[in-house]
Amino acid sequence: MLGAKKRGQLLPLLKWLGITLALVALASPVLSKEYSNVKKHGRDIVLIIDTSESMKQQGFDAKNPSKNKFQATKEVAASFVSKRKNDRVGLITFADIAFVASPLTFETDFLEKIIGMQSLGIAGRRTAINDALVQSYGMLEKSNAKSKIVILLTDGIDNMSQITVDEVVSLVEKSKVKLYTIGVGSSRDFDGKYLQKLAKAGKGVAFSAQNAKMLSKIYEEIDRLEVSKIDDKKVVQHIYLFAYPLIFSILLLLLFIYFKNMRSA
Repeated sequence: MLGAKKRGQLLPLLKWLGITLALVALASPVLSKEYSNVKKHGRDIVLIIDTSESMKQQGFDAKNPSKNKFQATKEVAASFVSKRKNDRVGLITFADIAFVASPLTFETDFLEKIIGMQSLGIAGRRTAINDALVQSYGMLEKSNAKSKIVILLTDGIDNMSQITVDEVVSLVEKSKVKLYTIGVGSSRDFDGKYLQKLAKAGKGVAFSAQNAKMLSKIYEEIDRLEVSKIDDKKVVQHIYLFAYPLIFSILLLLLFIYFKNMRSA
């Protein structure tokens, strides 16, 4: 048992420490933790690339004039695909006919290889733009992505499609898919007015590229126009700590009362 002298020294300490902790408890100290819940909603993108005979024209790449338009286009398209982090990308190639070279996929390495495997004349020699568009919109029909995009690249004028102009324009207008068109080569090579009509119907933009450098910048511009949505939700967790000083305050004040009573006895 504590002596009377020690109890006398201890009583003020218990009293003021108990009061101090009670005041701390009344201040309601809080420990806050912040969590960031980032959700990125990618896009579904279908690339349409012209493989018709006219794409064999050389001189499109100033750095390597021996490259033809098709070789330069494949390099630019593969570079665009390599930068996709949250997007699914599919590929349709066309000439006389249009076919799915790759379904929508997140596997960019796989798709780059598929692009590299494409060759001139693989689908014939002429140009079926409308048929290629129908294929691409069909690919995106069951997509649940909030942002769906088609990028059509051609250097020709449609002369082979089974689908009429009116039919494809109607399809594009009614769809929620956004359409960008790119005419490559000189303005005489492709029907600029028709590509503009298609882009307008698809609520997109029509571009023209006279060389590989311009084409690369066009793909970069489309990427900037169609930024992936980032949903950054911050969650703050509050942990209230008033209970700890309050419990110790009560214990100390009870000890103070106990020892004070013993001193009075």
